[in-house]
Amino acid sequence: MKKPRLSQAETRILEQYWKLGIASVREVLESLPDDERVAYTTVQTLVYRLEEKGAVKKVKKIGNAQLFQPTLDQSQYRSGLVRDLLDLFGGSPRLLVSNLIENGALTLRDLKTLQGAAHGDKKGHSRGGKRA
Repeated sequence: MKKPRLSQAETRILEQYWKLGIASVREVLESLPDDERVAYTTVQTLVYRLEEKGAVKKVKKIGNAQLFQPTLDQSQYRSGLVRDLLDLFGGSPRLLVSNLIENGALTLRDLKTLQGAAHGDKKGHSRGGKRA
């Protein structure tokens, strides 16, 4: 199945479904932080768009409320986004990281932390520092 292209707003709503599991439009709206609250009809429109794109599906109706659940796996979706991002840099992780450093989104401290984590993983350690 081809990964659907989602807008930033659609992705934000899908993230709420990943947190909530099965939920109504109202529950998704209420789960948004106060500074991200929008009109009920806006969330409803976004949920219907996600349904059209196959990212969520209707699973139940209780009264007037329709319940939806995500159909996309969060990890697979994010991996696809990372692959798309790498494609923009010719498939080069080095060019991507270089750009992140130039823009200040990634610091040398971040790199050292990542390097330490990578070395720990290679030695058979999990993230908690214990043997896998």
